[in-house]
Amino acid sequence: MEAPKRAKQPNILILMADQLTPSALAAYGNQVSKTPHIDALAAGGVVFESAYTNSPLCAPSRYVFMSGKLPSEIGAYDNSAEMPSEVLTFGHYLRHAGYRTILSGKMHFCGADQLHGFEERLTTDIYPADFGWTPDWDQPEVRPSWYHNMGSVTDAGTCIRSNQLDFDEEVVFLAQQKLFDIVRDDDARPFCMVVSMTHPHDPYAIPKQYWDMYRDEDIDMPRVQIKPSEQDPHSKRLRHVSDMDSTPISAQQTRDARHAYYGAVSYVDEQIGKIRRTLEQTGQADNTIIVLISDHGDMLGERGLWYKMNFFENACRVPLIVYAPDRFQPNRVAASVSLVDILPTLVDFAFDGAAPAYPEAIDGRSLLPHLQRTGGHDEVVGEYLGEGAVAPLIMLRRGPLKFVHSPGDPDQLYNLAADPYELRNLATDPAAAEVLQAFRSEVAGRWDMAALRAEVVASQRRRRFHFAAQNNGTHQAWDHQPFQAASQRYMRNHIDLDTLEARARYPVVKH
Repeated sequence: MEAPKRAKQPNILILMADQLTPSALAAYGNQVSKTPHIDALAAGGVVFESAYTNSPLCAPSRYVFMSGKLPSEIGAYDNSAEMPSEVLTFGHYLRHAGYRTILSGKMHFCGADQLHGFEERLTTDIYPADFGWTPDWDQPEVRPSWYHNMGSVTDAGTCIRSNQLDFDEEVVFLAQQKLFDIVRDDDARPFCMVVSMTHPHDPYAIPKQYWDMYRDEDIDMPRVQIKPSEQDPHSKRLRHVSDMDSTPISAQQTRDARHAYYGAVSYVDEQIGKIRRTLEQTGQADNTIIVLISDHGDMLGERGLWYKMNFFENACRVPLIVYAPDRFQPNRVAASVSLVDILPTLVDFAFDGAAPAYPEAIDGRSLLPHLQRTGGHDEVVGEYLGEGAVAPLIMLRRGPLKFVHSPGDPDQLYNLAADPYELRNLATDPAAAEVLQAFRSEVAGRWDMAALRAEVVASQRRRRFHFAAQNNGTHQAWDHQPFQAASQRYMRNHIDLDTLEARARYPVVKH
């Protein structure tokens, strides 16, 4: 689907936060958070009010976001799953369309391919690229030592430095530097750049300047509390796998964790402001479509749960804002869409809605009709195949209804228009029997649940064996190692000094 070079093709800048739930943003109704830069994107952009991840876990959600395919289609089971190199991503599609594709930050690729269609990758990843975090559905009672525990909550507060601050400052600095490089080099192609930060992902620790943006008494507390004994089976398993049952959390610890989370959200907002200023300084803002997104949300103590790994709203909804006021009139979209829809949307941006035939079928649908107010779909399909599950967990969202199914667990059916906090499970309501049966039939027709579970377990067994073997003898890491050609940086003797200085200076000095 190669396209001729067109000067009017827009640049695409994707700003991605990690574990950012829309319920923590003013653009989605939050009254606590302070995010002026995100607010500005929302005010001038198209806000998708009901956007979802297709798998509420870091790596699977990102693989779906990049490929336009559901997790079971590409083996994107968990945080240690490998996305095969032959899987086409928007990086491949956009390079065919004449774009330079750039990643600064996290994408959680596992395996030897650490590019997956990106022409350039400016940083390494914050997370490992090996198979060491493979779940074990053969032993659901064994809690993985490497997985989430409640230390992120019990130790919440301020810090001077952290692993995540080290990472995000590198991510943002190199992204800004790349925007300056783009405007000064001779490559006339449009760009698609993903700037992917790790905040506000736990641990909940943030420097005092961001903590002090909020008063302790202003921090809102979880609206829904459910006793562990009254929770659904999957939530009970999540409590076990994250060690929640053995770590009681006080009200003050909950408040502190949410306080630090809000501080981290404001930190992300500040980084977004820096990148936007650089885009404006380089004269590229007017021809750049900005997409703000996250990979999944965070429960933040709602229902007594933390982190993600479930299909309750706080964990599976994501912010999605498309900012291009010269192209798309500011608007709010109520229809439900998801990360799987991003790839065809980006392709439509590149081809102005007239993309050639795709080389294969994808699961996503373009958001362009929503952006242009000409229609659009209202459906989300979700799959969770990671830690805390013992069988595939399926979610269908259509209209006001959300259906969640996993073999062996009671079904869940919620009408989110009437019950936004998911307090009334309609699966036991005789009045909803017909709707419930329709959803069950749809799931049975779309998935062979026994076969899918067998595929997941077989993959887990292979990867655990593989990881053990790779750590015997000499270990060859897959982690991405960024390369910079020092011979081409700053002042060198391969080019005349005056020419070099003239090329590096921006704006150009005219004589």
